[in-house]
Amino acid sequence: MTGRPTEVKKFTGYHAAAIIVAFFAVVVCVNMVMARFALSTFSGTVVDNSYVASQKYNDWLAEARTQQAHGWTVSPALRKADKATITITTAASTPLQQATMTGIAEHPIGQADPFEISFTQASSGEFHSVEKLPAGRWKLKIIITQDGKDMRVVRDIW
Repeated sequence: MTGRPTEVKKFTGYHAAAIIVAFFAVVVCVNMVMARFALSTFSGTVVDNSYVASQKYNDWLAEARTQQAHGWTVSPALRKADKATITITTAASTPLQQATMTGIAEHPIGQADPFEISFTQASSGEFHSVEKLPAGRWKLKIIITQDGKDMRVVRDIW
């Protein structure tokens, strides 16, 4: 060992400025990534007019009880060969027969215009969309009708 003392580097204003700039650069990047994720998954709009929605709330609850009394169970929407597939079963766990199903496909954040979608029933009781769904996430607002009873459901499909 030589007896030379080691040189200590000084903390200067340039170091402080670099640390502050790096800190805020990380914060801005994280915020941009989080904003991108937020906008790509949820539009932020639950209802267009909350006052009107509050006036209809009790009617919506009564309609939901009526639909629940049908005893129908609607499966999640699946994508098979670019088409939506949905299964509806009765309270007896049998496929719902002699029913019609129509709906509207909407992009959750409005990147594409909504379009009507119709379904045909297969012998297995599954309902398959006639129209193909473009790639991506879609919200299906569906109306199921059988013997004067109807049910409205919303299903997401990826």
